[in-house]
Amino acid sequence: MEQSKQKIHSFLMFEGNAEEAMAMYTSLFEESEIINIIRYGPNESGDEGSVLHATFSVKGQEFMASDSYVKHDFTFTPSISMFVTCDSEEEIDVAYAKLSQGGEILMPLADYSFSAKFGWVNDKFGVSWQLSLPLEF
Repeated sequence: MEQSKQKIHSFLMFEGNAEEAMAMYTSLFEESEIINIIRYGPNESGDEGSVLHATFSVKGQEFMASDSYVKHDFTFTPSISMFVTCDSEEEIDVAYAKLSQGGEILMPLADYSFSAKFGWVNDKFGVSWQLSLPLEF
């Protein structure tokens, strides 16, 4: 039986820095890549060269992203976050350090009863990340 393609994607809407965010996210974790970018062209709604639509993956999970050309009264919120189960202590340490640079720490990286090591941050783009190292590590 052929495995079906992922049918539900989280969609991240940025305000001009989608490509920078995708590059950072895909650099932090294995099995991560920018899969496709379609850019705004000349005389289109968005700034020429900015991201009209993109697909990228983090640890094999696909996401979609775009740069909105409309200024909205909303942005990202920690009530929805990316929860990443890390494969090693090095991976969680590096990801936490880079994602928290210029962002906001919601829970410091520490040993909690539910995780060998856990941290929660809003990155500099406003995207919320929960990073966890399983207890069985």
